[in-house]
Amino acid sequence: MSLINTQVKPFKATAYHNGKFVPVSEDNLKGKWSVVVFYPADFTFVCPTELGDLADQYAEFQKLGVEIYGVSTDTHFTHKAWHDTSETIAKIKYPLVGDPTGAITRNFDVMIEEEGLALRGTFVINPEGEIKLCEIHDNGIGRDAKELLRKVQAAQYVASHPGEVCPAKWTPGAETLKPSLDLVGKI
Repeated sequence: MSLINTQVKPFKATAYHNGKFVPVSEDNLKGKWSVVVFYPADFTFVCPTELGDLADQYAEFQKLGVEIYGVSTDTHFTHKAWHDTSETIAKIKYPLVGDPTGAITRNFDVMIEEEGLALRGTFVINPEGEIKLCEIHDNGIGRDAKELLRKVQAAQYVASHPGEVCPAKWTPGAETLKPSLDLVGKI
C-alpha cells in the first residue's frame, strides 16, 4: 500500500536543533509544508553529503515555507556529537530527529529490520499532514537537494492550482497542463 495521500502517523521524538534538544511530533509536520528525509546513520559516508547539500539549499526551502527534518535511528545525543565534530554537519540549521526505537522509521515504511537502520526515504508533507511525495532509495544512492526543491515547488503549485498538473522537468513559471479529453493523445 502506498503512503501517498495518507496522514502522517503519530510519533514523539527528540531532535537536535540549533544547539538544543527539542521535542518533535507529527504536530510539527502540520500547518506548513514539511520534508522528512530519512538516512541510515550518523558518522557515515553518503549521509553527510546529502545532509550538507540540504543545508546548502535550506534557505531556498525556508523561502517556500518548508521545514526539513533529518531522521535516523541514531539518538539525538549522537546527532549533537556529529554536529560538533563534522564541518559539513555543523552547517545544518534544520532539526535532526533521533529515532532510536525505529518507530518513526517504521511509520514511514523505510526500516531495514535486520540492520536497525533506515533506507534513504524522502517525504514531502502538505500543511494538512498528508504525504504528497515519497521516494525511497537504496542506501548507496545519494539524493539531490535542488531536485527535491523543484518537486516541492511542483507539489505546492498543484496544491494551489486545482485542475493543473506539472509535466516532467517543470520549474516555476513554466507551462503546466490542464488534463482534459482534448489533451488525450496530443502530448
